Amino acid sequence: MHRRSFATACITTLALAVVLVTAAVADDGPVGHDWPSWRGIHNTGVSHQTGLISEWPPGGAHQLWRSDYTGRSTPVVMNGRVFVIGRVGENEAMQERVTCFDAESGKQLWDYRYNLYMTTVPFNRLGWANMTGDPETGYVYSVGTGGMLHCFDPDGTIVWERSLIEDFGIRTGYGGRTTSAVIDEERVIVGFVTSGWGDQKPMKHRHFALDKRTGEVIWMATPSEVFRMPNIYTVPAIAVIDGQRLMIAGNADGLVYAMKARTGEKVWQFRLSKRGLNSSVLVDGYRVYAAHSEENIDEATMGRIVCIDGRGSGDITATNELWRYPAEIGYTSPLLHDGRIYYLDNAANLICLDAETGAHYWEHSLGTVGKSSPVWADGKIYVTETNGHFLILDPGDTSCVTLDKDELSMPNGRYAEIYSSPAIAYQRIYFTTEEGVYCLGDPSIPFEAPPSRALTLDEPAPDPNAAVAHIQVVPAETVLRSGEKAEFVARAFDANGRFLKRVAANWSLKGFPGDGGSAETFTLTAGESAAAGAVSASADGVTGTARVRVFPQLPWKITFDDYEDGANPDWWIGAGSARSPGGKFVVATLEGEKVLAKPRAERGIQRHTAIIGPSTMSGYVLQADVRDQKVKRRRSDIGLISHGYTMDLMGKTQRLELRSWLAEYRIKETIDFAWDPDVWYTMKLDVELHDDKAVVRGKVWPRGEAEPGDWTIVVEDPHPIRAGSPALIGVSNTEHYYDNIVVAPR
Repeated sequence: MHRRSFATACITTLALAVVLVTAAVADDGPVGHDWPSWRGIHNTGVSHQTGLISEWPPGGAHQLWRSDYTGRSTPVVMNGRVFVIGRVGENEAMQERVTCFDAESGKQLWDYRYNLYMTTVPFNRLGWANMTGDPETGYVYSVGTGGMLHCFDPDGTIVWERSLIEDFGIRTGYGGRTTSAVIDEERVIVGFVTSGWGDQKPMKHRHFALDKRTGEVIWMATPSEVFRMPNIYTVPAIAVIDGQRLMIAGNADGLVYAMKARTGEKVWQFRLSKRGLNSSVLVDGYRVYAAHSEENIDEATMGRIVCIDGRGSGDITATNELWRYPAEIGYTSPLLHDGRIYYLDNAANLICLDAETGAHYWEHSLGTVGKSSPVWADGKIYVTETNGHFLILDPGDTSCVTLDKDELSMPNGRYAEIYSSPAIAYQRIYFTTEEGVYCLGDPSIPFEAPPSRALTLDEPAPDPNAAVAHIQVVPAETVLRSGEKAEFVARAFDANGRFLKRVAANWSLKGFPGDGGSAETFTLTAGESAAAGAVSASADGVTGTARVRVFPQLPWKITFDDYEDGANPDWWIGAGSARSPGGKFVVATLEGEKVLAKPRAERGIQRHTAIIGPSTMSGYVLQADVRDQKVKRRRSDIGLISHGYTMDLMGKTQRLELRSWLAEYRIKETIDFAWDPDVWYTMKLDVELHDDKAVVRGKVWPRGEAEPGDWTIVVEDPHPIRAGSPALIGVSNTEHYYDNIVVAPR
């Protein structure tokens, strides 16, 4: 299906007992012949493969195949297939794409393309995050730079998808930083800076664990207490330390956090940097390796590698640092092999350290810019350098030798950018560049692709009689239409985050009519307006809670007469929670009437979006009254969003614009349109969907006057967006206002 149904999807898989390991590994063969995630089967950058090449003249015999492609992330190689994410097209056809190739021949097996919207990410940064594969199901997962999370089966059918911007309020910016998904047991985990609804309105870095088969939410975690930086792209690691299965990851606040992987509960934190962490952590036993290139938390120097003792709880900064080494590691993640750890610094110097002591062995220059991560296989290190270089290295005890260094160029002679790390599988090397996907290997070695197997993580079995320490209610977040039934399951976990059993609980409701009781199924209503609340389950003296939003059938009319100043609808995503420090959407009293205001932010960007309905909505018309003010020469931009299309009333330039994807104007129509400050206008946005196009129409007129018969502005999209949340958008160069919001069926 191309979108989740509006109602909660089937949660049969969530009701099953949680397995204790990722998947059983058969006894008749090793793991490690494929590359299901960007750092390999062990998440250490190491492959068991042998028989790999030591040189590669581009275009020579060792180049087994190449396919035209533009990408920047590491492929997934699994079950005889190569999965990549990248970008394609020009003008109105500019899209992100996920593509599958036959690993032996390079034949394209399938290709899925989709639009970006509600983001300022530019075209040349698409395909930022690495693909992720699940050996158990054969599914592959892509996190798009514009916030689309897709789950594909091996043949390219979409099993489920999520719009992370519209569902969770993730922040995507011009930089493009996007984290890759991680698979652990039945969970696929992603993390972003978000501003959501309810208690998640404050902007912070959060992690979301979704059911890998259905996309439903299992848990959500906000380990940090402050917001310090926009998105980062560190990828979490899964490890068992001291009997606890942990998810360990760097955060946008500059700390490293360990959370129980099955519940999201925070175990410990380590303070490392004054800014966000992009280099992914690596875990070996109880040792956790982390790095960064920003200002250090404890001294006025830039960058550091640390080795952390991952045993303990609480703030372990002062007690659990085993060693440190000064280095600026802003982008890449480490390689660990045979007691040595290798980091590529920002200037493309490969640093080799003793993993136990931090002692320095050698440093080797690869070029000028280091943004990929090194891979060890067959006694060699394979690594790329951003300025078009692919290198094969021979790492020694006290020095390193470059065996081969090749440069790839674009047709115009410029070097081809390479951000991808190599993926090693089937005695071949796969990597993605700005100008193509490559497969390198010895042509005399027959191709063989055994079925994928997942790696087992050893951990103690739970005591079935252990005390219940945590109740998890799944799905942890649900969106319903008024009157629909919702089914929940309560799961019990011990103090180490290990699953014990599904429990019969006492249920209660908050924000909805009814008292709960012992049933696990509820029919929830929202009345004339939407409602946000919670469903809680209590058992053995422990309570767990799931978040729920319920929306009425269309039409909706939203006014603000019943709100206090500084508030906003609890179920809106991205609207913020307080007038100070400003910049978001809050109710205010204007000339004796309650309206929605968007004040100027005291710092940072002035552009924000308030999402007022679910991402699955389609076939509606959005209307609102708007007004701005003029302060000196400043005027605001005020807009509506429907199905991913924006109608923007632009104050400074006195124009009206219809567009999709602000950073690139994939489609755009702009007309001159004079409008006055301190005057209310009505804006109306309609999206008419056809098999081969979308017709997007808008009109604006002074409030209180008769609605014009003709549309003010019209644009067609030959690559239509077929569903998307109704939303408000504003650029608050001055404070401006909204009122009388109507969402009606077409």
